[in-house]
Amino acid sequence: MVAPNSEFDDQNQNQQHINIELSEAAAEGIYSNLVLVSHSPSEFVIDFARLLPGPPKGKVYSRIIMTPMHAKSLIATLQENLSRYERNFGAIVPPAGPGAQPPGEFDL
Repeated sequence: MVAPNSEFDDQNQNQQHINIELSEAAAEGIYSNLVLVSHSPSEFVIDFARLLPGPPKGKVYSRIIMTPMHAKSLIATLQENLSRYERNFGAIVPPAGPGAQPPGEFDL
């Protein structure tokens, strides 16, 4: 626990609070088992797609476009959250061997 009047409390008081609206449709989320990333000098494009058993044809369900600085921030945020997850639930072990897929992934 952080002591009152600590540097941490001072930082929190100086931060601006942001109010984020989450629509009902967005709150449902979109399942994705494939991510495609491309970039230019000024932006990163991240496509979240889904591949299902059957014909090897996927569909992009969401595209996120961000600056390189935001992409780097996203990586840091994901890394921090993965570290917290592993502290709480144990290590995430990638599948072994070439071509191995995580549990629940489909061979196409």
